[in-house]
Amino acid sequence: MYLDPDVSQAVKILIVGHFGVGKTTCIGSISEIEPLQTEEEITEASEGFDDLSGTPDKKTTTVAMDFGRLTLSDQLVLYLFGTPGQERFKEMWEELSRGALGALVLVAPERLHESFPVLDLVESFGLTYAIGVNRFDGTTDYPLDEVREALNLSEETPVVACDVRDEASSANALITLVTHLMTQLG
Repeated sequence: MYLDPDVSQAVKILIVGHFGVGKTTCIGSISEIEPLQTEEEITEASEGFDDLSGTPDKKTTTVAMDFGRLTLSDQLVLYLFGTPGQERFKEMWEELSRGALGALVLVAPERLHESFPVLDLVESFGLTYAIGVNRFDGTTDYPLDEVREALNLSEETPVVACDVRDEASSANALITLVTHLMTQLG
């Protein structure tokens, strides 16, 4: 990994969420470098493991991690690590969480129930996080306070709407997380 000697702060951020929520798309939309993606075609081997009912058009899945880079200022660079969304990759999440300053947890409003195991993991790793409510085409646009209540989040946890296909929207979600991290660190 190339580290710029003129950058005073490089920060590791996780992009996490359940299967098919848009983690790879988020990193791809915002990374200033060609993102490393470990996408593979979904095969019959995933039957019984991966629930495609919420994402019937999904043809690929992350099998290791995604990686991207985003420079927020001359002094601050974010190294973005996207985790696979399936429960069977939980050990990889633990490895990726080491050294991470925080996590952007992506959630799909129509599948909030799939977010609880993700939130449990992020909290068990002691990561500060913000929630990015990914707005998918054709889904109900739930008010953010209803999403907060449904996920049983504290008032301090930032919840922001985003469209991970859009660079500016993804950047806004990450800036929300970084701002929250800065307030937590004092």
